[in-house]
Amino acid sequence: MKSSQYILIILFLFSTSIYAQGRFDKVEIKTTQLSEHTYMLEGAGGNIGVSVGEDGVFIIDDQFAPLSEKILTAIKALTDKPLKYLVNTHHHGDHTGGNENMAEAGATIIAHDNVKKRLQDKQRDGSYRPEEALPVITFNDKLSITINDESIAVFHVANAHTDGDAILYFTESNVLHTGDTYFNCRYPYIDLDSGGSVNGYIEATKRGLMVIDEDTKIIPGHGKVSNKEEYKDFLTMLETIRDKVQKAIDNGKTEDEVKTDSSITKTYDDLGYGTGYINSEKMRLTFYKSLKEDKY
Repeated sequence: MKSSQYILIILFLFSTSIYAQGRFDKVEIKTTQLSEHTYMLEGAGGNIGVSVGEDGVFIIDDQFAPLSEKILTAIKALTDKPLKYLVNTHHHGDHTGGNENMAEAGATIIAHDNVKKRLQDKQRDGSYRPEEALPVITFNDKLSITINDESIAVFHVANAHTDGDAILYFTESNVLHTGDTYFNCRYPYIDLDSGGSVNGYIEATKRGLMVIDEDTKIIPGHGKVSNKEEYKDFLTMLETIRDKVQKAIDNGKTEDEVKTDSSITKTYDDLGYGTGYINSEKMRLTFYKSLKEDKY
């Protein structure tokens, strides 16, 4: 390799690193109290759930590594107790990027078996996660954690957003954290390449609805704090689009025809569901591919 080429590569890697840091410089962590000792933290990436009390700090997801200091500062404003446990709702980097930092701060990482497997695999940029960023405790179906005077039910929902999704319910606080099995008032990202599926996603939403009531505060993977009524509306959206796309498939429509047929999602496009990361065209395409392959 010529020295000029080597210098260009170094400059590219340096500028990429600076950009990765710089894009988070202006991010502020917003804290919303949901019950006596549970909170939702918003920043950049998936919403974080936090429980504080005499036993210590329990965290759900941790966004991106450059935000860890800000997240820890926000938590310290709530309590001086140490970090105890961190649960990853799935493997995506906007929910697990701070794992190594949180482990160094004292948290024991917990996740579904498939989350650990995916975090151990080579990442999209060709790198591997350090050992410190991997879950120490994994589970297959469900788990119960007792901390800060309440039991937290952790249960796996199969082939929904990914193949390793966990939903958590705080039994005393009446707070549900859905991870990315719920995007409030927007189309969800269903990661078909990571084991996700439309029908599995719908079943995950139904499972979440089974454990809550009208007073439950819901922490969605993305979006504002939610409630049962909005959660039910989200399910209706999923089922409506699923049925329309399935009908199109049954009528012999091609992938391109479904992808460009805006009438399938118009009702929810008009409500602004397609203004997030997943627009209406991506949504129709995802539903077509998943239902065509019938992964679930």
